[in-house]
This record gives sequence, structure tokens and C-alpha cells, in this order.
Amino acid sequence: MSVSTVAVDQAVCCDISGPLPVLGRDVTVPLVTGGEVTYAALDYAASAPALQRVWDDVAAYAPYYGSVHRGAGYLSQLSTDLFENARRTVTEFLDCRADDQLIFTRSTTDSLNLLAAALPDGCQVFVFETEHHASLLPWRDAQVTYLDAPRTPRQAVATLEEALAARTASGQEGQGPALVCVTGASNVTGELWPVRELAAVAHAHGARIVLDAAQLAPHHPVSVQDLDVDWVAFSGHKLYAPFGSGVLAGRADWLRAADPYLAGGGASRKVARRTDGGVDVEWHDTAARHEAGSPNVIGAYSIAAACNALTEAGFDTLVAREQHLIDTVRAGLAEVPEVRVLSLFGDDAPRVGVISFVVEGWNSSHFAAALSAEYGIGVRDGLFCAHPLVRTLLGSDPQTQGECGAPEAAPGEKSLNAIRVSFGAGTPDEHVERFVGAVKELVRDGARWQYRTEDGRCVPAV
Repeated sequence: MSVSTVAVDQAVCCDISGPLPVLGRDVTVPLVTGGEVTYAALDYAASAPALQRVWDDVAAYAPYYGSVHRGAGYLSQLSTDLFENARRTVTEFLDCRADDQLIFTRSTTDSLNLLAAALPDGCQVFVFETEHHASLLPWRDAQVTYLDAPRTPRQAVATLEEALAARTASGQEGQGPALVCVTGASNVTGELWPVRELAAVAHAHGARIVLDAAQLAPHHPVSVQDLDVDWVAFSGHKLYAPFGSGVLAGRADWLRAADPYLAGGGASRKVARRTDGGVDVEWHDTAARHEAGSPNVIGAYSIAAACNALTEAGFDTLVAREQHLIDTVRAGLAEVPEVRVLSLFGDDAPRVGVISFVVEGWNSSHFAAALSAEYGIGVRDGLFCAHPLVRTLLGSDPQTQGECGAPEAAPGEKSLNAIRVSFGAGTPDEHVERFVGAVKELVRDGARWQYRTEDGRCVPAV
């Protein structure tokens, strides 16, 4: 019996009419006001909990763990087979082209830095300022054009068209290739970006495009062929598989031509000493070229297990249920005049379960701390590793965060950061309903506890 069969046999069946079972769904946390409550994990955009199915599959495999691509023993052969089968599973999940490569990395950030290291000489990169830092910052060795934040999907397409047309008109097109980097769903607003249209514009001007699908893949199907992107990157820890692995998948030519991302065992096919004392190396031209070292087989297998679980649950069902949660949160927040939801594309824009907002007269860190300490609700506050975007949405300049015990901004003044609530396939209705109720109560009655700033974070005062 194969390891994959063992894992599937032991997996927990899911009732897809409700939330998918995730680890931590029954964890209770203490409240500063007394007693305990079941924890409401509403920070999926940072890291989603592991699906129970993923955990069970990994646990079933764990006794069979062995080295990958390195041993003649049974467990090593089994682990190698599992690792490569995981690669095929994720390739199918992304609907890759027949000649695409899929490389296992550590995360989306690692994937995009790998691609940045593989850019041909003279490559020009176009990236919107609205990107997560993982997409905004890796291109430091390339010529980068930062595009202003668009206010509609149509404007995003027009902005890219104008930038690429200007490149052609100036003659830069003949100096090297071009790459466009774009998110699929914003980690701040949750809004979906017009990826297919942006890819069409990029290709019409001879450029390539890489999709940051970190926030898209956990919520919607991602087809490399349908979207016509050249590469896609995402993280396991956002896809209900928090075991330290990520993915870069797409066209192989730039990856094969580039120096290995890491030099070491596994990336090299042959190494020999030269007579002058140096070393000659022949590198692999497969995905192994950029997977030096012992692969994270559990991380890769967990991503494959998550892909299988989401596919079997059915994205149509998952998307419909998530839309119900989105509608619940947005309707509840709309009933609080002091709350302003952040958006680039407007209220009618399609989005995933990621919503950021500010509360008039409240310090965002203070509000988030009160949600946690007094209601057992975990959200995130800050700039969400997307500083230019959040500051654009808030209309504020970089400033030092104030003390959490005092309002961050008085009524009518601009906020310095925001609060983000995010959810997904494992979120029960009760969690979002409790969140909406807590927001209303905090705004109406204020916090019931005293808070102080400690190491830059707002925490309950002892």
C-alpha cells in the first residue's frame, strides 16, 4: 500500500455545506473580563489554519519519512515518490502548461525572489504600488517601474497599457525583456484584480507576467492556462497547509538559463575538480536546479493534500459560502457609522474574504487588542506588509504609531493604520457574527479594560 493511499484512507471526510474542519476550531482562550471562549481565528490572510484533512494526511505519512532523491532504501524511495507526486498534484491544481516547471520554495516571498534572481539581463519590471511587499521589493537588481494605484480594474489595465506602450515608443523594448508582477486578490482589500486582461496587455507588448496568488489560490481556482500568466506563486501557509512550503510554477526557459537560486547538493548533476584547483559544475535543468538541499517533503505533501481537499470540496461551494460570510461582515460594518471600509475599486467589486477598515476615534492597535482580549477574536492591525497601498487608502503619510491607550486619530483626522479581518473555508458563521457584534459593542460602549503599549504592541494592562 502506498503512502498516499494510507493518508487518503485516514483523512477526515468533510461536510462541505458548512466550514471545512480545521485545526484549532475548538481551542478556547481566556478573556481579561473573566471566563473563556472558543477562539475566533479571523486572520486567514496572514496564515490560515491547517485543514484537518491536511493534518491527517501528513500524520499518516510521518512514520514513513525519509530522504528525498538521495537514498536506495524503501522509505527514501517512498518519500521521493511522494514528493514528485505532490509536484504533479499541484501542477494539475494550477492547470499548468505541459512544459511548465513547478518549483517548491519556502513561500510566495521566496518564490518571487527566486524569479527575480532568474531575470535575464536588462529586464524591466512593472509593478503596481498596491502590491504586497513580497511582490513589490524583490526586483532590486532590475530596472523597476512602479505604477500608481488604480481606482478601477479598467484603470489598472489602462495604466499598464500606457506604461508598456511608452516603453515601446522609447525604444526600451529592444534593450531587454519585460516582466509585469500583479496580485490576484489584494491582501488589504480582498478585491480581485483583472489578471486575464492584464496578461493580455503584457503579452501584446512582448512582456511576461507573474501572478502573486497568495490571497487568490485559497479562495478561487487558479488556472495558469485560462489566466494566460507566465508564472504563478503562492504559499502553503495561506492554503491551509502551514508546513513551510511554497510554489513557483510557470515557464521553464528563464529558470533553466539562470544560475541556481541556491548552490548545493540536489541542484548539481556533476561536480569535478579542475587541474587548476577550481571546480567545474554541471547543474540540473529541471526544477531540481533551484531546489538545492534536502527538500521539505512534508511541506510539499501538505500543499498537495490541501489542493486535493479544496478540489474535492468544490470551489463553487466554497466561493458561495465565503460570499455569504463576506456579505455578513460588510452588512454589519455598514451599520456602524464610525467604521470606514477600505477599497480601491468600490463597494461592488468582487472580492475574497479579506476586509480592512478603520474606526473613527480609535487607535487600530487598541481596537484589535480589545477584540482579542475581551471577545477572543483574532484579527490583524497595521499596514499589512503593503505600506504604500494602505497609506494611499488612508490618505496618510508615514508616521510613528501613537500610544494604544489614546485614539490614533481624533474624529475627522486621518488614521495611521488599519484593522483587517479575514476568513475562509474553515470559518464558522458564529465567528463572523461574533466579530460584527463585538465591533458594534466596542464602538458603542468602549473597551472594558485598560491597555498599554509594550514592545510596540497594544496589550491589556495587568
